[in-house]
Amino acid sequence: MHPDRDTFDLPQLRAAIEAASACASTCASCADACLRGGHAGDMVRCIDLCNQCAAICRTTADILSRPGPNGDSWEEVVRACIAVCRECADECGSHEMDHCRACAQACRECAEACETLLAVAD
Repeated sequence: MHPDRDTFDLPQLRAAIEAASACASTCASCADACLRGGHAGDMVRCIDLCNQCAAICRTTADILSRPGPNGDSWEEVVRACIAVCRECADECGSHEMDHCRACAQACRECAEACETLLAVAD
């Protein structure tokens, strides 16, 4: 919504910011649920990926929310977000818990929104 933003298709930018923010929250909740679910030792990889994904998604949303990113570094952050989201979606998607399934879906949606943003930014 920034008034100086003129380098992106605003609906796609907004969708990527919203998806990254939602994914960060969902990943943090999933990691917390895995820690408290009684089998944390079996969920170490899931917890680790969820924490990494939450961090990169928060960063991505923050960077995309700023006016006019300089250079191509923002694209690298978005690509990293896509990669971590895909990896986290695969891990969480392999578990039966509802919170993991919800996390996998949020990760897929974030990756797709970020991929769409990159496509319209080129």
